Amino acid sequence: MAGSSKKADRIKSSKTPLINNLTEEQAKRLPPGQFLTDKFPILHEGEVPEIDLATWRLRIFGAVEQEQALSFEQIMELPRVEITDDIHCVTRWSKFDTRWEGVRFRDLLEQLGIHVQPEATYVMVHGGNDYETNVPLADLLGDHVLLAYHYDGKPLTPKHGWPLRLVVPHLYFWKSAKWIEGLEFMTADRPGFWEQNGFHNEADPFREERFSGEALPIPEDEWTKKEYD
Repeated sequence: MAGSSKKADRIKSSKTPLINNLTEEQAKRLPPGQFLTDKFPILHEGEVPEIDLATWRLRIFGAVEQEQALSFEQIMELPRVEITDDIHCVTRWSKFDTRWEGVRFRDLLEQLGIHVQPEATYVMVHGGNDYETNVPLADLLGDHVLLAYHYDGKPLTPKHGWPLRLVVPHLYFWKSAKWIEGLEFMTADRPGFWEQNGFHNEADPFREERFSGEALPIPEDEWTKKEYD
């Protein structure tokens, strides 16, 4: 993963994008070092995976009393909620008032009767292309954390994580894994993909927790060269 480990270095050495025409209210909502956009940049590691819903399953395993594997149809039968939140990418873009629909993470546990072992404190979220990211269980139990299947009133597109993605809006968006296929409850933390490649373990945008070991306030403009919609 030599190319991946260099991404943090590219972000640290990139130029600062200008932040213009923000209202006072917008400025309060924008974390330090971020650039506000009305586009939705498309960034992920690897190619968009091809997924067959007939065989796709969301596996729930690890430090739980009983493992489960859910079909997409079973997930769609669970109570759905809609949230509107700002999202923030470590590559320096932020998008306000994004609208998502799906199953609240904590509702998933309650509706399925999933008993998490008391020792479980972290969840490793497994996505497509063998991607994984670690998130404290406490961060996943909030009102606005979803397993999302709709964005802006429409089903997710493959590039944005169809059929299911995690949405953790209060953390940098690499924690909101696309194409999720597993929730592994863990009794001890371990780093995920980007956390092993130079990025911060906790990822709080308002604390600028971008990089492991250091907090460099040097923005990234690479996202402006990526595909977006």
